[in-house]
Amino acid sequence: MSTTPRGLQRWLLGREASWHRLAAWVESGRDHGTRDSADVIAIARAHAGLATDVGLARSVLGAGADLTLRLEALLAASSALLYRMPNRWRDQVVLLFGTTIALRMRVLRGRLATVVAIFLLAALAGWWLVDRYPELAGLIASEDMIRAVQNDYLWTDGLLSVVPPAFLAFSIMSNNIVVALFAFTLGSFYGLGTLYILLMNGFMLGGVFAFTARYQLADELFRFVIAHGVVELSVICIAAAAGISLGEALARPGPRSRARAFQTAVVEAGQVLVVCVLFLIGACIIEGYVSPNDSYPLAARMVIGCAYAFLLLVVMTGAWRRKPAA
Repeated sequence: MSTTPRGLQRWLLGREASWHRLAAWVESGRDHGTRDSADVIAIARAHAGLATDVGLARSVLGAGADLTLRLEALLAASSALLYRMPNRWRDQVVLLFGTTIALRMRVLRGRLATVVAIFLLAALAGWWLVDRYPELAGLIASEDMIRAVQNDYLWTDGLLSVVPPAFLAFSIMSNNIVVALFAFTLGSFYGLGTLYILLMNGFMLGGVFAFTARYQLADELFRFVIAHGVVELSVICIAAAAGISLGEALARPGPRSRARAFQTAVVEAGQVLVVCVLFLIGACIIEGYVSPNDSYPLAARMVIGCAYAFLLLVVMTGAWRRKPAA
């Protein structure tokens, strides 16, 4: 084996078949609670080889490289399979929230930063355009919404007197989950579909705030959205970052085939989407029961919104674990 960095990298990529076998064994072990001794020995040997590959990947490719992070995730999953009791659904939940999600978010952090920047720029563009040309409000708001604002009240006022909280929460949840799913799945169009969803949502947010600001109602809109909006927008951005990873896998598959790269990206980003949907459900419950309820003061809404956003941060980074996932 060549000891030059290029030779080490070629040798490392030649180990991909072994990684795929180990990943298949891991998935088989998760689906079936028992394994025979031959499987355990094979997994143990492949696991030992993977530990060496992780160290080599860190030294040759760098600790933040996508391949290094994927190998670390596979190493954590195989460790959990070898050194824990036979898996139950609780083990899977703990593994997802304790290790896997943090590793997946480490892979996505660069794309997430890009997504947030695009979203903020779109929001600023929406604000500027609607503030400069108020007639454009018709592109982002219905006639009823515009009429309500022009009559000095928000369309959300008295919402609970018309729609029960449970029905309202379910309706909002359905809509937001669909948006997150679209942001994720449309990434398969080389990321262009995800970019469209991101730009439209950012433009609409900025435009709505600009339009309500013209009638001195932006403060009321902020009061309505602060309890649920931070997590809701964060989750949409995370889903968009996961969608971008699908497009990137198609555009730049690397040494793997395009189909294999896309399949891997779907599985890995799909784990992030599962957690996103769970947090969206919580945000929609807040939006149905807290946001339209006038009995909650602004301070309470901000505490709820910030606390829920902090919980999202803790879960996505794995900070609740005593030992960092990395």
